[in-house]
Amino acid sequence: MNTVKPDAIALFCLTPGGVQLAKRLQTALPVRCFTSEKLVTDGFSPFDGNFADALRDAFCRYSTLVFIGATGIAVRVLAPLVNDKLHDPAVIVIDEHGQHAISLLSGHLGGANAMAVYLAGLLGADPVITTATDVNGLAALDVLARQLDARMEHFRAAVKRINQMLVSGQRIGLWCDENLRDDAARCDTRGFIPVDDFTALPPLDALVCISMRAELPALPVPVYKLVPRRVVAGIGCRRDTPYAVVSSLLDRQLRAQQFDPLALRAIGSISLKQDEKALLQLAENLNVAFEIFSADALRQHEHHFPASAFVRQTAGVGSVSGPAAWLMSQGQLVGDTLREQGVTITLGVSH
Repeated sequence: MNTVKPDAIALFCLTPGGVQLAKRLQTALPVRCFTSEKLVTDGFSPFDGNFADALRDAFCRYSTLVFIGATGIAVRVLAPLVNDKLHDPAVIVIDEHGQHAISLLSGHLGGANAMAVYLAGLLGADPVITTATDVNGLAALDVLARQLDARMEHFRAAVKRINQMLVSGQRIGLWCDENLRDDAARCDTRGFIPVDDFTALPPLDALVCISMRAELPALPVPVYKLVPRRVVAGIGCRRDTPYAVVSSLLDRQLRAQQFDPLALRAIGSISLKQDEKALLQLAENLNVAFEIFSADALRQHEHHFPASAFVRQTAGVGSVSGPAAWLMSQGQLVGDTLREQGVTITLGVSH
């Protein structure tokens, strides 16, 4: 899902007034500014082709688009490209006089609402936010997911249902694993009813559970599990190990620690394995990062783990999965290392 990336903001303007406004924003944001060739000045790039083509190209390459001009122009150009809230970039439109910053697309997951408020603060403008939860002073499930870096099964349907229930005044509870409560406390939870004990539920229409657990107890209300991505897996394997072997062993290791597979944030290994097909496919299929570490980096932590003479001979370090997991989790390892079929897997939890 989308997140605001400050180093991936593209700004488009079509008029001299727009260029002047863009210059004000350049002083506060790492933004790349585009304008017509006749208006190009220091710090600006010309459109690659015409304005519409350049904006459409940026829609696929940047996480945030800012357009200084009329909302209608942006709508007509971008309408054919709009896909869904999980993948569309944030789009904010600002009028040429800098009076209004309008969150046009991907207000929650893309971060357009937050960016519109931020840009409005820089310019002394009014942020224009129209999402129902925001105008009613309520949190939203998709915002909570973004703030927690969390995933959920059937996410689109759940977001639509829970947000609709919130703005309709229904009672939505919020329960959290004890080790995630500090994270949840930093999030916007307005409108949710705090729940501390499954055995003493207040009257509820639904319950959102923030948890990495594979299983939750059966409860007398509809439950929506929001799974923060905190688990990391250091993996070592022999060259050309089949994908099915690595995948099944990772799933087994996650289940052994009672982790929901959605809690996985990243896999990691040694640089020698950066082109290992099974690991690349695993990261792609699970939609997680594949972090690579040099032998030197792993060697600094190998003393925490049993060493293999074979691994040292081939990789230059006596252990791969353990040190990789250690680095990704800052030493917060969970359970024992799995060793089977030429594969080693060590889990950790990052916060």
